[in-house]
Amino acid sequence: MARLGSVQGSQASHIEAPLRLASPARPQNSGNLNHCNGYAATTTNINGSPNLQFFRYTPVCTLILDAALVVQQVSDSLLHHPISAVRSPDQILGLDLDSVFDTLLTAPALGLSARKALRIAQDTSRVHELKHVHIDGTAWSIRVVPISRNGSMLYYQIELMDITEEHQKQLEMEERLYTNETFRILVETVKDYAIFMLDPTGHIATWNAGAQRFKGYKREEIIGKHFSSFYSQEDKDNDKPGRELADALRDGRCEDEGWRYRKDGSSFWANVVITPVYRGDTLLGFSKVTRDLTERRSAEVQLIAAYEEASKLKSEFLANMSHEIRTPMHGMLSALTLLLDTKLNPDQLELAHVIEESGEILLQVINDILDYSKLASGCFSISNDIINITEIVQSIFRALEKTKPGIELLNEIDPKLPKAAEGDSLRYRQIVQNLMSNATKFTEQGSVRLRVTLQDQDAEYYTILTEVIDTGIGVPQEVSGSLFTPFMQFDNSATKRFKGTGLGLSICKSLAELMGGKIGFYANPAGQGSVFWFTARMKKVDQLKTMDELQQEIEALALRTSLSPLDDIRKAAVDRRVLLAEDNPINQKIMVKMLTSLGFTQIDLAQDGQEAVTIAKKEAPYDLILMDINMPIQDGVAATKDIRTAGIKTPIIAMTANALKGQAEAYMAKGMNGYVAKPVDRKLLVKVLLTWLNPTSPPD
Repeated sequence: MARLGSVQGSQASHIEAPLRLASPARPQNSGNLNHCNGYAATTTNINGSPNLQFFRYTPVCTLILDAALVVQQVSDSLLHHPISAVRSPDQILGLDLDSVFDTLLTAPALGLSARKALRIAQDTSRVHELKHVHIDGTAWSIRVVPISRNGSMLYYQIELMDITEEHQKQLEMEERLYTNETFRILVETVKDYAIFMLDPTGHIATWNAGAQRFKGYKREEIIGKHFSSFYSQEDKDNDKPGRELADALRDGRCEDEGWRYRKDGSSFWANVVITPVYRGDTLLGFSKVTRDLTERRSAEVQLIAAYEEASKLKSEFLANMSHEIRTPMHGMLSALTLLLDTKLNPDQLELAHVIEESGEILLQVINDILDYSKLASGCFSISNDIINITEIVQSIFRALEKTKPGIELLNEIDPKLPKAAEGDSLRYRQIVQNLMSNATKFTEQGSVRLRVTLQDQDAEYYTILTEVIDTGIGVPQEVSGSLFTPFMQFDNSATKRFKGTGLGLSICKSLAELMGGKIGFYANPAGQGSVFWFTARMKKVDQLKTMDELQQEIEALALRTSLSPLDDIRKAAVDRRVLLAEDNPINQKIMVKMLTSLGFTQIDLAQDGQEAVTIAKKEAPYDLILMDINMPIQDGVAATKDIRTAGIKTPIIAMTANALKGQAEAYMAKGMNGYVAKPVDRKLLVKVLLTWLNPTSPPD
């Protein structure tokens, strides 16, 4: 049998070859034996034989073999380790290498690796270690230490160390190092984002390819400079960079969008996120991520421009539709007004009233659509006049008393309501009328109650609560949450009994909010029906002064008017000359008849604005000019400008189907004195005519 040291071939062959080694004669040793490489030495007993007893107590799993590869000692730590198949040293001591690992170890693979290490140590006479030997999910380190004296081999010390925990930590560390390195490479090479670090004072500590591409600086040019280099001078003066770092420290991150500047001075729209970076409680600096959103910004600007253009086109469309619809309605309703003044038999009168009612409904639909468009576009405003809430409520109530026979109309007015306050009477009246009209429309029997109370007040404002309580059909639960949504109708079936645009409540909601209040709904707690309510804030005024002014106005009005406005206008119309500029033949006929019915006998016609200018210059001065806006050849605004340029100061009243918010003000800013919307309400026309023809009260 060959000696272990004479085995030839690769390490693999060492592992596979069976160990059939002839044990040499055991040496007779005396004296001390030194452990190689700093290991503990053996000692001899008094008879000169080696004493290896202390190896039993080493915490490292250890086997001691003599030169003949026979087990001389085994550590208790090995015997008690789960890898050991035996627990008593008597089962191991004296065994040769051929059987020791098969007997001792539960993992044969570990024994094969130990044999391999032993062969190499025997061949080289040097310490040999196999690291990271993987056995059934565990990791081991096997070390063989040859112990010799004077060139004579004495012992082999075999150490088996379970390094699974250390190996796992090493793997985790390597994984972290790999991840960190991968992340570093990723950050440095990514080009779609500028990603870099700032030190705690805001100076640039790292730089990546994206930052170089975005900002134009090379690494050596920018490292160490303050990141405020990318900001405008205005931002630097306002210390925006410093505030962003402070915000990031306070909130954990800071995000901003704005213009940033490159090395060459060009700008780009940037999204910037700054995040503080800590190690424990120590601030290491800030991470800064920048995205170039210039293209997105450009797209947003284009989208906004397109939206504004679409909004402008919508407004122009609404204005045009308003004019086109109101123009024929003006002829129809004005002719109807004149027809009602004639002697009609009962059947004719009933039909005329049906036409009148239908025309008013159609006009209300148009007004709702226009009001909604004005509110949606934000061009609706609230006026502030001195108003009396009680008088407005009583006026609305009187107008509705006879609208629907069989319904009991009730009103409750809080005596604590202020006698005068500053608010918009028209818009307050509009909300109340809408809610009352809905209540009477949806109530077939029972009652509709209008209740107005002073809900609250402070040093500057009153809060007025207005409630409309009905015993009608009520509101289905499933739609109660969307009542104030535009175009909402809880009955959209083809057989619905109640008509409308679905815009009324939406408009009321917007108007209530414009007046500083709210609007809402709840089921009638008394049983069947609904309760619609809204609040409005009215500014307090000096009531003594207000009442004096109102009294003076009443007295002045009593001096210059009679009980009937029609009587007043017929008196004021005597010997007055009127120029009517109107291109529509039907409207010409209707307006001439209406003016004639009001007492005017001297009425001249102009077919367009140019003709109106010519007539106004040639003829003797007129007392009043009624000017349509949309006319061929020259419109009413241009004609008014030419008339004023000619030095003619005759009052000019715009009479037009253009009824969008702001148009009346625009016409008067261009030289006109008043405004009447088509279809012309005869009462409103009379009021305007009296304002400008009454010699006892010339307007400013």
